[in-house]
Amino acid sequence: MKIVSRNEELLRDALSHIPQSSSRTSLSSCNKLIRFEDISAAAFKIQCGVQKTPCMYSRLSKQYGMDIYLKKEFLQYTGSVKERGVLYLLTSLPQDQQRKGVIVASDSNFSMAVAYHASGLRVPVFVIMSTSTSPARVKTCREYGAMVISYGTTAKDSQTHARRLAQENGYLYLEEEDSAVYLSGLGTVGLEVYEQVPKLDAVIFPAGGHCGLLAGSAAALKHLNPHISVIGVESESFPVLQQSLKAGHPTEDQACSNHHFYGDVSGLCFGSNSLQLTGKLVDKVVAVREEDILISMLRLLEYERATVDAEGAIGLAALVAGKLPELKGKRVAIVICSGNLELHLLQQCIARALTLDSRVCRFSLVLADCPGDISKLLEILAREEARVLDIKQERTFVTSELFTVEVTCTVETRDKIHTAQLRNALLERYPTAAWTER
Repeated sequence: MKIVSRNEELLRDALSHIPQSSSRTSLSSCNKLIRFEDISAAAFKIQCGVQKTPCMYSRLSKQYGMDIYLKKEFLQYTGSVKERGVLYLLTSLPQDQQRKGVIVASDSNFSMAVAYHASGLRVPVFVIMSTSTSPARVKTCREYGAMVISYGTTAKDSQTHARRLAQENGYLYLEEEDSAVYLSGLGTVGLEVYEQVPKLDAVIFPAGGHCGLLAGSAAALKHLNPHISVIGVESESFPVLQQSLKAGHPTEDQACSNHHFYGDVSGLCFGSNSLQLTGKLVDKVVAVREEDILISMLRLLEYERATVDAEGAIGLAALVAGKLPELKGKRVAIVICSGNLELHLLQQCIARALTLDSRVCRFSLVLADCPGDISKLLEILAREEARVLDIKQERTFVTSELFTVEVTCTVETRDKIHTAQLRNALLERYPTAAWTER
């Protein structure tokens, strides 16, 4: 790709007044102005270590009235875009530090990426996880080649222990932050999207507290074409980025009570570099409901055969929620950045999404406890082509007449129209039928 130097003053202006934080113990001293040349250098250096993921035209385009291209970063080896920033960060370390090793303390996608790429570079890597971490995460991190140590009952305990080990043994303690090196690695996504999809109108990224992907990619995209709209999407439950932009500094008053579902999207805003870049270069930040994220996960699974988590699905959720009507008829890329969702949570999310999408519904009605009445109900369901998932009968605790049975059915339908047709057919035969609202 030919690099044409323009708009660099915009990037310098975005970071020209950023105070250097002294609270970071790892790479804050590496912070500097992020330049387009830094991002293109990162792309060259990591090209053999990470996947150049496809950015493919989506079948969802017709449904939402625009040309949608999905940048499938969940296809990276560890299932996350964080590999880009981590690999560039690790390869930029001095050789003596690479020999001593690095240490991290979390069960996040960042830690998984550090475990995998540090092992590949033959850098000793230690991961401290709390005892509450899921066994699947611990197993995966060990399989990547890290020495995993369980310590403490909270993330704070693990972080304190990791810092102590780093000080005592000369390891470099890494935590996800917005150093120029890390942002440059993440910004390579913007370069690839620009190269893969010509005549782009907009690119949608996940936002939230960890907005490094949004900030770094915005720097690349705005340098290449200032007319491309860059949009961030975060959760209404944790509008960390919007609050931080409004306050003018990272806020730390947002606590996440559902972090297993939201992941990094709900994290605290971790740096002023990313925040300043976002405020200067990002055109819009919108917030979506949890329901929209769940339906987005369902759409991606059905139409793209893509199993993603909330962070991966939140970009599409902005279109599901109708938050970006100005993109109708435009050419839009969406970064699907993460696919690390545990199996038990995936099952719950899909079941809930089907209910929200009016494709799994439940109703109750009272029948006379006579032979053949249940059969007549099943005949109606069969005629309406509804698939019966569950049927229960209650005789003892029925509050209606004696010798009646309360029947509760859970059925699956094709879509909202099919659900409405089934409901009308049942109400015509059973006027007292009661539907369970989602």
